[in-house]
Amino acid sequence: MKCWLVGILMLLALPGIGQQSVPEISFDADPNFLKLPPDIYFGEVAGVAMNSKGHIFVYSRGSTVGPVFGAAAAQLLEFGKDGKFIREIGKHLYAFGYAHAVRIDAEDNIWIVDKGSDMVVKFDPAGRVLMVLGRKSEASEASAKPWPLEEIRAGRLPPPVHQDGRFRQPTDVAWDPTGNIYISDGYVNSRVAKIDKNGDWVTSWGQRGKGDGEFNLPHGIGVDNSGNVYVADRTNRRIQVFDSDGKHLRNMTVDVPYDPKTPSVVGNRPDLNAPDGGGLLAPGAPWTICITPGPKQVLYTSDAWPGRIYKMSLDGKLLGVLGRAGKQPKQFGWIHGLACPSENELYTAEVANWRVQKLLLHPSGQAEPRAQR
Repeated sequence: MKCWLVGILMLLALPGIGQQSVPEISFDADPNFLKLPPDIYFGEVAGVAMNSKGHIFVYSRGSTVGPVFGAAAAQLLEFGKDGKFIREIGKHLYAFGYAHAVRIDAEDNIWIVDKGSDMVVKFDPAGRVLMVLGRKSEASEASAKPWPLEEIRAGRLPPPVHQDGRFRQPTDVAWDPTGNIYISDGYVNSRVAKIDKNGDWVTSWGQRGKGDGEFNLPHGIGVDNSGNVYVADRTNRRIQVFDSDGKHLRNMTVDVPYDPKTPSVVGNRPDLNAPDGGGLLAPGAPWTICITPGPKQVLYTSDAWPGRIYKMSLDGKLLGVLGRAGKQPKQFGWIHGLACPSENELYTAEVANWRVQKLLLHPSGQAEPRAQR
């Protein structure tokens, strides 16, 4: 009996066994859609978003200042719907430390989430600061140093006690239909924070762990038209779904057959036999959440290896998959952020490839010819 059980478990551990077969989505990609001026460069592109006018906003770890270690790395750039550069927003802003996400709300306000400064900032469409959430350590104090994340992960230090109104390496932001703000917080705090539209603290939920309602790096967040909150619980390799008050509703997972020979864009392929199963590089470990506008909404998420984008229904059904890790067009280098203005138009923010690709999806499987230039 024991031998039979061991055999079954070994089969389930193999790629493609016990996994879902989903359609491969045909798509075109333009890695040069955004046109930078000669004196501005992308660094690691952490976030991408689009407003109602079709303007594209990129939060990049470029314009770096300071020493190699501990440098400030964040710039917010705006492009027109034709991809032409418009302006840089908030140059040398006090909250710009280490870019992590950019999002656009229903009123076209621009929000950045900065992992380095522990801050979330709201700009109006003209680029003026409207709201500041969180606070970074004062440079004159001894506490102005990195959070001991590795010590916490290794269990040598306990996670710090949560403080209302403060963040520790936040990762993303989203809003419900009534304007409440939800922040995934983050590398250290392992929780979701809820704040009302006026900036007043409401509540938070979650802590470090593996159970329902617990997180091991909430790396992305989104809210659907019904107010349900979707959290990319990256190292736990799942998307958790909650109601607007933090009640756990369900989990969504990505289990799709993959080619184990797919190259890694940085370093070695993940060791799937390691105690953490590959950790943040494990197949299906969600780095992103992007929910399309209604009335028919779908969710897109992505992983770092084998480096694909996954299309899902809001109840967790896998609808399609596209791409793989790599350096060439139509390949992806650690997609850190996604913009999905429609079901078949996506923009990828790629950390390892220092770029944004514009994708046009053809779910029927028939790619359309490229326009002549």
